[in-house]
Amino acid sequence: MQLGVCYYPEQWPRAMWADDAQRMAALGITHVRIAEFAWSRMEPRAGQYVWGWLDEAIDTLSARGLKLILGTPTASPPKWLIDAYPDVLPVRADGTRWNFGSRRHYDISSETYREACLRIVTAMAERYGAHASIVAWQTDNELGCHETVPSYSPAARRRFQAWLQRRYETVHGLNEAWGNVFWSMEYPSFDAIGLPNLTPTDANPIHLLDFRRFMSDEVASFHREQIDVLRRLAPHADLLHNFMGFFTTFDHYRFAADNSIDVAAWDSYPIARTESIALPEEQKALYARTAHPDVSAFDHDRYRAIGGGRFWVMEQQAGPVNWAPWNPVPAKGMVRLWAYEAFAHGAELVSYFRWRQCPYAQEQMHSGLNLPNNELSPGGLEVQQAAREIAASEALSGLDAPARAATALVFDYETQWMFEIQRHGKTFDYQTLAFDYYEALRELGLDVDIVSSRADLSQYGLVVVPGIAVIDDALIGQIERSSAQWVFGPRSGSKTADFAIPSNLAPGALQRVLPIQVLEVESLRPTLSPATSIGGTRGVAVHWREHVRANGETRVEAHFDDAWPAVLAHGRVRYVAGWLSHALHRAVLEQAAKDAGIRVHVLAEGLRIRRRGNLTFAFNFGAAQVEAPAPVDATFVLGQPQLGTGDVCAWQT
Repeated sequence: MQLGVCYYPEQWPRAMWADDAQRMAALGITHVRIAEFAWSRMEPRAGQYVWGWLDEAIDTLSARGLKLILGTPTASPPKWLIDAYPDVLPVRADGTRWNFGSRRHYDISSETYREACLRIVTAMAERYGAHASIVAWQTDNELGCHETVPSYSPAARRRFQAWLQRRYETVHGLNEAWGNVFWSMEYPSFDAIGLPNLTPTDANPIHLLDFRRFMSDEVASFHREQIDVLRRLAPHADLLHNFMGFFTTFDHYRFAADNSIDVAAWDSYPIARTESIALPEEQKALYARTAHPDVSAFDHDRYRAIGGGRFWVMEQQAGPVNWAPWNPVPAKGMVRLWAYEAFAHGAELVSYFRWRQCPYAQEQMHSGLNLPNNELSPGGLEVQQAAREIAASEALSGLDAPARAATALVFDYETQWMFEIQRHGKTFDYQTLAFDYYEALRELGLDVDIVSSRADLSQYGLVVVPGIAVIDDALIGQIERSSAQWVFGPRSGSKTADFAIPSNLAPGALQRVLPIQVLEVESLRPTLSPATSIGGTRGVAVHWREHVRANGETRVEAHFDDAWPAVLAHGRVRYVAGWLSHALHRAVLEQAAKDAGIRVHVLAEGLRIRRRGNLTFAFNFGAAQVEAPAPVDATFVLGQPQLGTGDVCAWQT
């Protein structure tokens, strides 16, 4: 349980650096991230490197025993590079180029830009790769942020054509797989294929999907080029990238594959994310100052798996931020609570953005651990409290790694892309559906691992698949060998890998273990709400519903009020034939957990728990005081069982 901070020495007078370093160490900070936006100071003109200031900053921080995370500065190319190579700027879907003047103004497919990045990364790594205080390197910053991926540039088109040729080998094979006979879309050669933008109506969905796959691979290969340099020149440091919350532009599982990262880091802004995602307005109002209880936990659990069990929070909200539709001040205690929440989910490090609120430029409304006048902010005082608590407690400072949870939730990036391309109803969003399932599991007091469908699922007692577009033989094999309870949500098995309806109808290959067929699907406008009842809980279908035929020995566990099946089951596999109201999802999952022999504990509103080693943490995001569900003989190592808003406690078991 270590605390860090993001620091930008180039933005402050050198006379402040030593005092900043001393105050960081005194506060309990152990790690400092620097340099990820400093290219113009490292290389003010092409090929002319200026390292003196960075040498001094590194030495100043190191002298106080601080460990450093050095960022490659490729998220913000300097003006001289853009002036020399204007085609480096990314191109939007409408054909216009982005301009210089903020950040992420580069085309990830530009060979020119990639070469420039490798030069600056190599120069940095040659100078600092063996530095004892630099314990980690971060590539770039928040890849794909600000909708700069995908890019629709000539470079992207050329690389996409080559990617397609590698995938399909012949243009005839591509035309067949894409179904290009439809609307006379057949291509005579790979170099005739354009990008799927600026079409009068919808582009071919498989064209769109393959472009998404290609751009995801572009992000991964851009990162990998830097990683290869750093592996060679900084072999003793951890390598990472700082991902974002609720972000699906690229496939994070593929990104992290093949030793591409040592730890998954991500940037946690709970209140801003609560305001930004598709939550009901009443939930946004209820949790306006605390954030939704599951919004950070969802990505803690996702990135823990992506990092192979290791994850850091590289940027943690420390007060009000500047980029959400509304930016409330967090309730008292929340900055401290979010740190413990991350640690409870397995984080090794929680690093705050930023050390001091900047009084100028784009992020001057974004808080930090210090106010612009160098006084600790309210959030900074809470970090100080948490650091003292951790240092004083052997139980908190020596936590074991989290054990495998009994419950897995399968999240699939290609499913997100397919359902975005073909929503069929404007309110259907796969990630929001997955989050609703996750929230229900957490309300039942369950620890959850969020994993890929390609992960080893053999050790779980309950596997929840909120929806997965393509079901392959490997996943069916896992089901057949498993003793777990499985729950599949709507639209599962509804497509092939080539974005077509399976020849045996949905749910495709799942019919081997669950004999059902989806005959029709409907997206539900708000005035359409088929009702059903599950285990005494009554509710409705929202957004989506399917007309399913049960075959063989499949049993129908619940019907809609118009007699169509709502929940079907065969053996250990259940299928939910619609997007149900939240209480119904929880009822389905509660029954599945009980069938799996997993103990559930329905928690009070706003209360969440998470186990790590022999400690159980409880967090109150709600407005009312609640009681932590600790046994009577529990030994509390943090706080007390009575939790007010923003309170956290932990006990040993």
